Amino acid sequence: MTLHRRDFLRHIAAGGALAAAPVLLPGCATQAPSDAIDTPALDNLFTSWFGLDEPSINRVMSALTANGADIADAYFELASSNRLHFENGELLGLENYSHRGAGLRVVRDGKVDFASTEALDLAALLSTANAVAGGAAQQPLWQAQVATTPDLYPVDVSWADVAQADKLRVMQAVEEQARAADPSVESVAMRWESSEQTILVATLDGQLVTDVRPLTRLSLVVTAAKGGARQTGFSNVAARAGLDWYTEERIAALVQEAVDRTLVQFEARRAPTGEMPVILAAGTGGVLLHEGLGHCFEADLVGDSAFAGQFGSKVAEPFVTIVDDAHLERESGALNADDEGAPTGRNVLVENGVLATSLQDRTSALANGAAPTGSGRRESFRHLPMPRMTCTVMADGPHTRDEIIAAVKDGVICETFSGGRAELGPGGFRFEVKNGWIVEDGKITAPTKDFTISGNGPDMLRNITMEADDSRMDAGGWLCGKNGQTVPVSQGMPTVLVSALTVS
Repeated sequence: MTLHRRDFLRHIAAGGALAAAPVLLPGCATQAPSDAIDTPALDNLFTSWFGLDEPSINRVMSALTANGADIADAYFELASSNRLHFENGELLGLENYSHRGAGLRVVRDGKVDFASTEALDLAALLSTANAVAGGAAQQPLWQAQVATTPDLYPVDVSWADVAQADKLRVMQAVEEQARAADPSVESVAMRWESSEQTILVATLDGQLVTDVRPLTRLSLVVTAAKGGARQTGFSNVAARAGLDWYTEERIAALVQEAVDRTLVQFEARRAPTGEMPVILAAGTGGVLLHEGLGHCFEADLVGDSAFAGQFGSKVAEPFVTIVDDAHLERESGALNADDEGAPTGRNVLVENGVLATSLQDRTSALANGAAPTGSGRRESFRHLPMPRMTCTVMADGPHTRDEIIAAVKDGVICETFSGGRAELGPGGFRFEVKNGWIVEDGKITAPTKDFTISGNGPDMLRNITMEADDSRMDAGGWLCGKNGQTVPVSQGMPTVLVSALTVS
């Protein structure tokens, strides 16, 4: 059965039963309340997912908030994923994973109480809510109302309804195109990940927020051999979309990019080393924007960064504007609502070179006397939310890519990144560059590969001296890790010139 998010909302609005969720952690070992509990009738689509009707959710939230709360929410989640490993014409691996569960939270007087459970019958949920709240409500006080949210990633066919054979046909086509692109291609490997996450969040202010989140990512690795040497390159694409997103044009671009990144390495020279001007490529350079700089804007990390106490101050040239925009349709980091049920949108982090705002979840906003920015995210029902980026992008600048290259006497261009690490608060970073270019006397003179760049994010921001008008998102999407939790994100930027980074 396929159900669109639009239909999901329609069914809720019709007044039918609503939802909870099951999965991988034991519920709290607390005693169930003594009053009898009726099992809700399964009278619509949502009860088959979550097993609760609206009066039951009212009871759970009433119990959760019985002793008062500054913040309270019940987060219900149903998630499933599928992974395929395809190499040289053969399916080498298949993984399927699913979970359901609920996380209940109360924040009161600066103290956070939280418990998660995969036991979603009403008795277990009330028992967990009473344990979190420290006591049971005597009567229902919380009343639900359905929140209206955007629909940024509608899908006509759920990934659960896509046959494996349909995916394999796409992967076979990718391999055929990659091998046909150049006779030196000797190996083609792919990983295809597709998932769907259905959430329902009940919030302290009576909102019921729902979201159905698709996600897909296809990664391609190409190995080529010439004259006894071998080189490997990669490309990937990702989106909150369904199978129809993989058009012939998108597949062709994926293949061509991976093949080009592989073959150019046969001509690569060793990169220069030392401190020098570094050009970050449009789109792909966004990973540095996210990791080296973006985490410094998250409210729980701002105090440990160079941005502490700097709001309203100049931190970059006037042509630099950075936003975190959850409403970029189809992007991996896009969100109709965050994992606290708060509205998402466009948050300006740096505006015309001035530090403007930070990313707040409900807890940090309460502590800081600020408004939530729709930035509360969690990996699953088993985790507490925290401030996280969604789609982080630097806006266009006043220069062109050619002007930037012409301004560099000796330096490098960073085209694609293969890995790295960053200090989440201070912003120090070190990243491996898989593909790049050497710039000498204002011209690209040779490809290069396999070097590293290092520096500090806030310093890098201050050292952006030129910025092109070619901003775009990185097509591949990324999974971002923070404090043991991983969430999908997107990032992008124009071509920029950083006056000094360390190349090694």
